[in-house]
Amino acid sequence: MSVMVFELYDALKDAGASEEKAQAAAKAIADYHTRFDHIDSKLAILEAKITILQCVMGLALAGVISLVVKAFV
Repeated sequence: MSVMVFELYDALKDAGASEEKAQAAAKAIADYHTRFDHIDSKLAILEAKITILQCVMGLALAGVISLVVKAFV
C-alpha cells in the first residue's frame, strides 16, 4: 500500500497534470519523506551514543589528570 501526499496531488491536478502523473509524483514525494524520517531516527540514536561516549571520555580524562596531579604533588 502506497502513501500519497494529497496536498501535492491536489495542487498538481489544479495545475493541469494528468491523474497518473499527479498520483506518481505525490507517491514519490511521500516515499522520500519516509526515507528522511528513517534517517532522522537513526541520527537521533547516533547523537545519544555520541553523548554517552563524550561522558565516558570525560571521566577517563579526569581520572588521568588526577593520577598525573597525584604523581607530581
